[in-house]
Formats: sequence, structure tokens, C-alpha cells
Amino acid sequence: MGACYAHSSSSSLILVAAIAFFYVASVNSENPYRFFTWKVTYGDIYPLGVKQQGILINGQFPGPTIDAVTNDNLIISVYNYLREPFLISWNGIQNRKNSWQDGVEGTNCPIPPGKNYTYVIQLKDQIGSFFYFPSLQMQKAAGGFGAIRIWNRPGIPLPFDPPAQDYTILAGDWYKRGHHRLANNLWRGHNLPFPDGLVINGRGWNGMTFTVGQGKTYRFRISNVGLTTSINFRIQGHKMKLVEVEGSHTIQNTHSFLDIHLGQTYSVLVTADQPPKDYYIVVSTRFTRRVLTTTAILHYSNSNGGLSTSPPPGPTLDIASSLYQATTIRWNLTASGPRPNPQGSYHYGLVKPKRTIVLENSAHFINGKQRYAVNGVSYVAPDTPLKLADYFSIPGVFSVGSIPTYPSRGTNAYLQTSVMGASFHDFVEIVFQNREKFIQSWHLDGHSFFVVG
Repeated sequence: MGACYAHSSSSSLILVAAIAFFYVASVNSENPYRFFTWKVTYGDIYPLGVKQQGILINGQFPGPTIDAVTNDNLIISVYNYLREPFLISWNGIQNRKNSWQDGVEGTNCPIPPGKNYTYVIQLKDQIGSFFYFPSLQMQKAAGGFGAIRIWNRPGIPLPFDPPAQDYTILAGDWYKRGHHRLANNLWRGHNLPFPDGLVINGRGWNGMTFTVGQGKTYRFRISNVGLTTSINFRIQGHKMKLVEVEGSHTIQNTHSFLDIHLGQTYSVLVTADQPPKDYYIVVSTRFTRRVLTTTAILHYSNSNGGLSTSPPPGPTLDIASSLYQATTIRWNLTASGPRPNPQGSYHYGLVKPKRTIVLENSAHFINGKQRYAVNGVSYVAPDTPLKLADYFSIPGVFSVGSIPTYPSRGTNAYLQTSVMGASFHDFVEIVFQNREKFIQSWHLDGHSFFVVG
């Protein structure tokens, strides 16, 4: 069975146009459309002061920010000018009833070099802060990521006063070696090395400046777009009020620092209420014995002083404060979400799950190589994406039930294109277990989960 690619050709332009018209028209004719054309290319970047080959979108690193409103329809035409297949995943976008647009190897055909694909996405009943990233072959280590901001519809109130300005921070670990070398390292069965540094919006130490006015309040949307490392975020001398986590308004607790794990996005309000000068915005690694740090600058527009000699230190190996922070993040039940009714009107606590699934990650050596597994099964991507195999009933690609719903103890891990079955409309409780000696982040595509513990 050959590899599957998404592309269009001149011989099928009429058919493709007809299908595209029907598909676009069927999304939602009552909500606005926003059209984007993205050209994905290689380009020189200097995140840590060293020239590297990066992945650019329309010549930008990081890529362009998507600004849209609840229920908008996004039509994003992606042209792949790389010498390798490319896919974009939309972290946190639910893609309701339409996982074809999810942008990962199991659901979409890669966009081959020199070809294009048009994503058709509706931001149905969503608000908040998210980001997109390339999902193939460690390409995220070369760029290709950017922010997504979904604004409330007019008339839907926010649980806080409108900020003076809205800033985006895409922070994370970074490697000086290229993404091909990192991918080859994994294919040879080795772990990723320790990162070379950290970046904020694609730049190193003091590479970004955020200007504020005395007494005004600003919104910062902070995403961890790294590969391997949790980060700690803090602003020298300033408190942060957490107001939103990936589309959910939260109880507005105040923090001196925030731990942000891989893939997470937090929104905070910061008031410029300190003496007018420059202050460090600090990002440092969390739970690592060797601590990496990078900074940006919070600059008061009426500043009469420079930066202090060194940025404030943050927590490193301490676990208790991170766990405590996690327990304080709660839904704001009285705030409106994407609709005018309060978030607390959704009575998830009354739902009775039909079944419980326990997922446990683990590390193994299989055939002499370092592999990672879920419930003892290390996933192998098929040549044909699972969604296509399912839709067209292509035999031999996968089998439902090829991964157990509970961890298997005392058995050797094995390679498999693992697929777990579930029933439509069932409510399922999923429990995650991590017995390894490292932080594990899970990327749950295409669903809106209610976290109960």
C-alpha cells in the first residue's frame, strides 16, 4: 500500500473546485469566513545567535498570528515549498465532526513538496488562546508554529475589563542542531539531547521588548511551544492574574510565577503598577538540574531606569509549588464562555461515564532501540492515514482493539498501529498514569475534555 499524499493536479481542477465549493458552503453559511494563504519555505533564522535553517510561513518566524471570532470559518491554503512533506496541527482547536482537518499523521495525508492543501476549519463555540505547529518529522524544532487568538463575539461579556493591549509570548526550549538531525537521532533509537537554550517568540536573551503604560493593565497569552521541557514564567516585580486557560475562563487567582508544561497556553493580566523602569520577563526550565534561562524586557513607556543586574531566580526542582498551582486552576462557573450562558451551566458533574480507560506511558528498548509506549504498545504510523482507511474500509491498515484499555504489567512492549474502540455518544473517563522519572504531557486531539482531577 503506497504512501498517501494530499494534492491537487490540473486534470482534476474542476472536480476539486466542485468539492471545495460544496465543502466550504456546507461548513456554515451564516458565520464569517476568513481566508489565509500561507507559503511554507526554508529560511535563515538566528534564535540563539547561530545561523540555522528554519521553517517560515510567509517569511515569518514564528508564523503569522491567526485572529478570529467564535464560530468563524477559517479557509487556510497551505503551499509547501519545502523539500519534505508538511502538516500543521491546530493545538486545542476542536474540529467538531471534522477531524480530517486535524493535521496529524493519523488523520491527514501529508502535503508533499511542491503541493498545496486547504484546511477548512470552523471555530465552533470556542474562545481563547491556542497555537498551531508542524506535526511531522520534528519540524517543530525548526519553527512553523504560531499563535491562535479566538475573540468573543460582540455582546458576550468578558469576566475582566478590556486590557490596554494584548501580547503573545511563544516560549520554549530550542536546539541549535537542525530538525533532520534530531529526527535521525530518534530513528536511531536514542533520546533527544538536552536543549541548547530557550527562546521567546523565536529570539534569545532580551530579544523582545513589550512596552506598557503606567497604571494600565495588559493581557499576556503565554504558550509553551517547546519539544521536551516544562518552563517557569515570571515578570520581575509584577503579579499575574490568571484569567483563561486554553478557552476556559478561570477563577482569577494571582501568581508570582507560573509553570507551563508542553503544549499549554495560559492568559494572564498584568498591571503596570511599579516604578517606571525596565523589568525582566523571565522564562527558565523546570525540573532540570541544569537550568536554562532566557529573558525579554517589560519596558515602561515613561521609563527612567534600566534593567537590574540579573533576572530574578525561579523554582527549579521543587515539585510542591507546581502541584499546588495545578490544584488552584479552576473554572470560573459564573463567567460566560463562547455563549452568553455561564460556563457553570454545563453540568458535567452529573455525567455518568459508561467506561473507564487507563493510559500509562512507559519507556522501553525494542529491537535495540529506545521506544515509548502507551499500555505496552509503541505506535507505528501506517502508510495510509487511519481516517482514510476507516472511511474507505481499506483492510490491513489497522485493527480495532489492538491496544488494551488498561496497562499491561509484566509483559514486553511491542510495535503496533494501535487503535482503541469507543461507542458514539458515550461518556468516557480517561485516567493518565506516568511511572517514569520525567514530566509527561499528553496531546489530546479533537475533543473538549473536562478535567476532574
